[in-house]
Amino acid sequence: MLDFFNGMGLRGAVYVNGTIAPAAEAAISVYDHGFLYGEGVYETLRTYNHVPFLYDGHCRRLRASAGYIALDVPFTDDELFERISETMIAAGDLHEAYIRVLLTRGIGELTYDIVSTPAPSLVIIVKPLDEPPARVYTDGIAISLVPILRNHPGSVNPIIKSNNLLNNALAMQEANRRGAEEGLMCNYRGELSECSQANFFMVREGVALTPVSEAGLLEGLTRSFLFEVGREVGIDVRGATLHPEDLETADEAFITSTTRELSPVTRIDGRPIGTGRPGPVTIKLLEGYRRRARAITQPRVSEASLRK
Repeated sequence: MLDFFNGMGLRGAVYVNGTIAPAAEAAISVYDHGFLYGEGVYETLRTYNHVPFLYDGHCRRLRASAGYIALDVPFTDDELFERISETMIAAGDLHEAYIRVLLTRGIGELTYDIVSTPAPSLVIIVKPLDEPPARVYTDGIAISLVPILRNHPGSVNPIIKSNNLLNNALAMQEANRRGAEEGLMCNYRGELSECSQANFFMVREGVALTPVSEAGLLEGLTRSFLFEVGREVGIDVRGATLHPEDLETADEAFITSTTRELSPVTRIDGRPIGTGRPGPVTIKLLEGYRRRARAITQPRVSEASLRK
């Protein structure tokens, strides 16, 4: 077991191309095209009951993203699971884990020619999961509708969960400058799209609405899972074409992501949403989400484990 606290304040363990090291000691070549050009894809997972949540869905999306950029995925889902498990063990006694899997074009010369990078690089980061503070669920968070537009699908399509996150970073940084905790972006048509690190929902007359896929967004697994939860708890969850002016009609709002679950939004650019407190639809969906998430996370036995 590795010492997952160190002088740099970095916690956890990191797998890099077959080697697991403490977070502060993990390294990858500066000639890796993920570092040089942002060429790569990634997935962020969390555990419930020490089991990676929605693992199969994350693997499908990782492979789909890699396919969009003609990047080979040189391992099976079971092989990746074994590497994640080994890294989790090395990270120490985790209550629950944050997991990031990054697959890059690999190490090669300073060229865009993929012939120069014959072997992709695999990085797995595992560290303790930092749950959102309690006040997020009691008071809600403030977000801002930022002027940064979501990438045009004809440029770097948002459906690709790309390591190149400059668009997202600029949106979040602008939101932070405005005193907000998340930045909500529009697409090139002026429709609401998504946040820098989360999908967006608003509630109107008891219905939870989220921008449709055609708005140019990454279809979050938490977002998709929420449609199932809505059916279970009796709340209509649906996609819709939304515009900034629709925010003025919202009774409630919230964002969704792997690590934040459902975080209530109670202010947008300083204006209260509804009562200015987390609303009943948001709370009911959050409770249903957590209940179902814990119910379906059971220890996974991979084919690789059975062959041992």
